[in-house]
Amino acid sequence: MGRIIAATNMTLDGVCDHTAGIPDEELHQHYAHLLSKAGAVLYGRITYELMTYWKAVAKNPTGEKATDEFAVVMNKVPKMVFSRTCKNIDWESATLAGRPLEETVLELKQQSNKDILVGSRSLIIQLINLHLIDEFQVCVHPVVAGGGLPLFEDIAQRTVFTLTKTKTFAGGTVTLYYEPIKKESL
Repeated sequence: MGRIIAATNMTLDGVCDHTAGIPDEELHQHYAHLLSKAGAVLYGRITYELMTYWKAVAKNPTGEKATDEFAVVMNKVPKMVFSRTCKNIDWESATLAGRPLEETVLELKQQSNKDILVGSRSLIIQLINLHLIDEFQVCVHPVVAGGGLPLFEDIAQRTVFTLTKTKTFAGGTVTLYYEPIKKESL
């Protein structure tokens, strides 16, 4: 059975914005490895549209090895987009979800032995509220954004996590790995 992993970027001031971080070769390698092991990545419309950048890079490489390798992996990994407004998906490896998030996630989890990554803030919030996150991988960048959307907003109830490991990158970014503590353990 696959695990549902919320993998996202965050600034020191708690802002969830994939464009606010400081991507470097090491981070691209880290995320390429994570994506290469995934059975699927779930996105909302906004994050999906942001990620379509990598489709273009896969077709027209930059010449930067880690960036280009990440683009190839991102281009290949199956993507599922949850949106009420997006009607057309034009990325070969992406599909528009036809059923509700909870139903889809539970089915994906049962059908796959690979991890299912969740890369959109809105989906992460919904899945926290549904108690469906098996692991958090929060990549904290050494940047203060000074404004933007907080990662943990509109959470229905207190949720406790345990830190299982950390990974520190040369550029000062730290990935924190957390697993939720089940209510019966509290």
